[in-house]
Amino acid sequence: MTRDAAMVRVWDLPTRLFHWSLAAGVVLAIVSARLGGAAMTWHMRFGYAIFTLLAFRLGWGFVGGRWSRFAAFAYAPARTWRYLRGTGVPHAHEDVGHNPLGAWSVFVLLGVLAAQVATGLVADDEIASNGPLFRYVSAATSESASHWHGGAGQWTIIGLSVVHVVAISFYALKRRRNLVAPMIHGDKRLGVDVPATIDTARTRVVALLIVTACAIGVAAIARLDA
Repeated sequence: MTRDAAMVRVWDLPTRLFHWSLAAGVVLAIVSARLGGAAMTWHMRFGYAIFTLLAFRLGWGFVGGRWSRFAAFAYAPARTWRYLRGTGVPHAHEDVGHNPLGAWSVFVLLGVLAAQVATGLVADDEIASNGPLFRYVSAATSESASHWHGGAGQWTIIGLSVVHVVAISFYALKRRRNLVAPMIHGDKRLGVDVPATIDTARTRVVALLIVTACAIGVAAIARLDA
């Protein structure tokens, strides 16, 4: 780190709240699914919460803070390969937000979670619960979705989560880079030439409006099975 360094806001508050809320939601959804029985009611509630968070992140990826926007970490495979070889683009700020490797892991995890939510919406456990869109798909589609949702999908998420934790530990122990603290307070000590994200009362109100709209939409879908 150069002498010309300062604390720079990288992660805006909405992104940080999304991150920790999604982590908690995924853990609780998995635990409630493993418990089964009466806990399945809570499993579905956690699923709707995750659905809301993913919908919010999709919107926030276009209008959120600088380093939270998809445009800031949508790296091409060639650029990711150069980063892994240590020949990245100079002064490209690839380690400010999500580095190329981390960016790909984020997109994969969000994609798998989206698939898990989608399959859950049409799943049927053939005992006491089914997704709100169950009646709108064929029996074969629902069966396939249920098989993925309760099996490969769930284990894929668990595996990706373990990889995520291992990667964070590697950066902390081997590279002496704490990735957790910035996701709590939002700041990193970086060069003064690194542009900070916008994290103001106005942007937080925008985030609140987006997540509220997402929650209303998800609630409307949830009521389809009433």
